[in-house]
Amino acid sequence: MTRAEMRKAAQKKGAKGGGRRGDAAAASAAAAAGPGKKRFIDYPRFGKTGVRRWLPSWKQWLSAFVLVFGCFVGLVFYLYQTTEVPKLNDLVKDQNTIYYWADNTEMTRKGQTNRQIVELKDISPHLQDAVIAAENKSFKTDSGIDPKGMLRAVWNMAKGGETQGASTITQQYVKNAYLSQEQTLSRKVREFFITLKINQEKEKPEILTGYLNTSWFGRGANGAQAAAQAYYGVDAKDLNVCQSAMLAGLLKGAAYYDPTNPANKERAQGRWNWILDQMVDTKAITPEERAKCTAFPDPIAQKPNSNMNGEISYLVDTANKYVMATDKTITQQMIDRGGLKIYTTFEKDKVDALKTAVDAVKAENLNPQKRPDNDTNIQFGSASIRPGDGAIVALYGGDGVENGHFDNNADATGVQVGSTFKPFVLATAMQTGVQTAKDDKGKPKRINADSRYLADDMSEIRKADGSLVIGDDGKPYRQKNEDAGKRGYVSLRQAMQYSYNVPFVQLNQDVGGPNVADIAVQMGVKKESLADPKTATFPLGTSTISPIRMATAYGTLAASGKEAEPYSVTKVEVSGVERPGFGKKEPKVALEPAVADNVTDVLVNVAVNGTGKKTKDLGRPVAGKTGTTDQNKSAWWVGYTPQLATSVAMWREDPTKHERQSLNGTGGKESIHGGDIPTDVFTRYMKAALANEKKMDFPTPQPVGTEVDSSGAPSTATATTTPTTTDSPTAPPAAQTQAPQPPVQPQPTQTCVPGVDCPGDQPTPSHTKNPNPGNSCLPVIGCQTQPPGPTDTTPPGGGNGGGGGRPTGGGKPTPSNTGGLQGGGAAAGQ
Repeated sequence: MTRAEMRKAAQKKGAKGGGRRGDAAAASAAAAAGPGKKRFIDYPRFGKTGVRRWLPSWKQWLSAFVLVFGCFVGLVFYLYQTTEVPKLNDLVKDQNTIYYWADNTEMTRKGQTNRQIVELKDISPHLQDAVIAAENKSFKTDSGIDPKGMLRAVWNMAKGGETQGASTITQQYVKNAYLSQEQTLSRKVREFFITLKINQEKEKPEILTGYLNTSWFGRGANGAQAAAQAYYGVDAKDLNVCQSAMLAGLLKGAAYYDPTNPANKERAQGRWNWILDQMVDTKAITPEERAKCTAFPDPIAQKPNSNMNGEISYLVDTANKYVMATDKTITQQMIDRGGLKIYTTFEKDKVDALKTAVDAVKAENLNPQKRPDNDTNIQFGSASIRPGDGAIVALYGGDGVENGHFDNNADATGVQVGSTFKPFVLATAMQTGVQTAKDDKGKPKRINADSRYLADDMSEIRKADGSLVIGDDGKPYRQKNEDAGKRGYVSLRQAMQYSYNVPFVQLNQDVGGPNVADIAVQMGVKKESLADPKTATFPLGTSTISPIRMATAYGTLAASGKEAEPYSVTKVEVSGVERPGFGKKEPKVALEPAVADNVTDVLVNVAVNGTGKKTKDLGRPVAGKTGTTDQNKSAWWVGYTPQLATSVAMWREDPTKHERQSLNGTGGKESIHGGDIPTDVFTRYMKAALANEKKMDFPTPQPVGTEVDSSGAPSTATATTTPTTTDSPTAPPAAQTQAPQPPVQPQPTQTCVPGVDCPGDQPTPSHTKNPNPGNSCLPVIGCQTQPPGPTDTTPPGGGNGGGGGRPTGGGKPTPSNTGGLQGGGAAAGQ
């Protein structure tokens, strides 16, 4: 009988005998009958019952281990034998990273041209010692492998985390040998076997030579010789100790340690000091030699490539940042090595039009020879984006690398945005409501642009619970407008039209600063660029948001509340293989359509009748907001049509200290407002950019919220809805120069909103900053005599005024006799 037949017989007997006695009898019968025909693998195990039948014996465990181990050794041997070590000369073949315009024509290319192979004797011993001290102290004695580091890197890749670099110099050299630089498991395996071979076949000096000739130092420099020339203008053999320590620090990541970037300077100095200390620790230098390096060796000015002139370098910079943020396996080193094709969203005609607009406005307004103290170091930054799509079609990043300007102004994050932030406050009030009133469900009541808020200069500001906001000096905080006029209670539409500060500072308290911050982020602003939302000055634009992100946020309004993440690259190919994840992302709903369209309606009024009236020259519907900041250190216009959203920022900055300076006196003008030069740039650009596109109207806004006046607003005889904007320019209400006057009594027969539909409003030349105090037009109350119109250069009532016209504090507000805040810089104004 076979074993199977014996088991069956035993089971039959067991069934007859029943219970354990049957099992025992079956086992006895099987044992008496003998094993029968023997199987090659005795599994399940013969003669065993229960769980033991399924547990392998120690012989089976041993056999399995020997088999697996033998297979592993065989695989390792095979991979080791079949892995080839690349030749050093094969690693320096030039490749290009090519950039394309939106129409797929070539924009520029970045080639691997800045590299030269040199012998170890032609590389300063100081640099050799600094690299070993910084990267791999045991290099001269180790086996070239760091098993823990490799396992850690493989584990991170397996779980989808960020990759880690190799630990030893030998491993880093091997990593540099692969032009693809792909962080994959198969590449790590190949790296491991090449490292073993190189460590056995090459001497340490030869490995160090290969490493120093293939390492990336930034500035497009691969190899020690190219790096020495790029950073210090000397040959690699002439580098001193201090310079060598700085260059060695770049190997950890040139993008983070190149001191040319002001944001890296402190980090670079810290690593430089640390490497010098490590060189003392490895006895490469003496403490006395270390002590000679007291001053950080600043690199020479970067030499730009001719194919990066004009705006090209800023377009490439923007595209590179987007590529590396989207695909973490692509690094700056990989881009510089070449072999990539990057297809961008930039449209050449629009990029040229934007640069032409900036250059023309600069030529007409700035004269550095005539006004060297005012017209030098003037910076512009601009971005133009398609609403609802997110494609960045044009940028203005600066004067060009050929003129020594390397920072990308379109992505600048250190310039306060001023009153261009106020639409975020209004959108929040419409979307989430004010905490000072509740709806029938007990939630904050959503309001509309007809809601009236006090606009008197130097008004006290109250929290949502009614208590006063207290400044750092312990006294109630008072907010200042640009001028000293007593405006009374005005609608939020009018407050936006003339950029009064007081209403929006109070509205921010009513809706809650954190809520405003949340809405701004939903609309496309980066959270890290926002100032502290708990400060009283937060609604006045103390945040430092880049032109790209401001255009994105306003584009959300243009797209009826749909936020489209900005993108600059539609496709990337690496060595001919397309990478996933690039291109347009699905828009997200940031605001209700009715909210976005109502805010747009308010901003159309700003463009037609308020501080942005220069945009009327565009000849098509446009919405937007001006912004001017504390001490006139920056001026903005952010505007949009249904097809394009464009931001224009202007500021003055000392390039040697990267310090913001006042624009007062620029162009021979007392001060620069957002409605002046920035709006002019916007209008000229948009004329050219939209020349071949049809005129489009904004959506008709549907009703949203209700009129919720702030505390103290006088009652009205009739509650009328603020009409949409008209094409007739109007004037702000008159100022009162002395104490506040009693509220004007309601006039049911004549209700109007000044600056929108007051009958008989006609612009009248004015040469004074404050209109005639005898003339006033209070919203939804009544209009009296005709007010004079604003001047072209300084729209009355704007909130950017000189000196005390804005808060100057980042923390708790502190009142002063000019209404400013003590502390850091803050922003407000037109």
